[in-house]
Amino acid sequence: MGGRPPRQLSPDKEDFVIQTATTRPAKLGQPLTRWSLRKLAAYLRKVHGRVIRIRREALRRLLARRGITFQRTKACKESPDPEREAKLDRIEEVVDRFPDRVFAFDEFGPLGIRPAAGSGWARQKHPDRVAATYHRTHGIRYFHGCYSIGDDTLWGANRRRKGAANTLKGR
Repeated sequence: MGGRPPRQLSPDKEDFVIQTATTRPAKLGQPLTRWSLRKLAAYLRKVHGRVIRIRREALRRLLARRGITFQRTKACKESPDPEREAKLDRIEEVVDRFPDRVFAFDEFGPLGIRPAAGSGWARQKHPDRVAATYHRTHGIRYFHGCYSIGDDTLWGANRRRKGAANTLKGR
């Protein structure tokens, strides 16, 4: 029963700890790829303007209580683009208003992306996905194609180079 009573953090400080734990260390200027409990506790002790002294076990319990777990991920499942929803809405509007249109696109690629595993602290069942890295073992290819909305048909060609000259070439 010895020792001093545990130090209580204010809800504001708890929120700051959670926000820091779920942020990649590189975004906070730290030369790390992910937080360990020891490194996170050390960082919180020296944050400018906000010193938070917390032991590793108390930090582990706080993260668990707030539903933050250490997770491993494979690759992106959703686009990180902040304008993603607006872009999808514009596409749906065009599809509904002009069903006889054909979309032409070029320089889609490089193809052959392989996912790279990652790990870090995130809300339970909501990991912060990391984009796949590009390992090109046999060079890269770009897909130049067209999509017909009315016919629901996609066609195109794979090319070694991107650019207008390759896009305008026939099949």
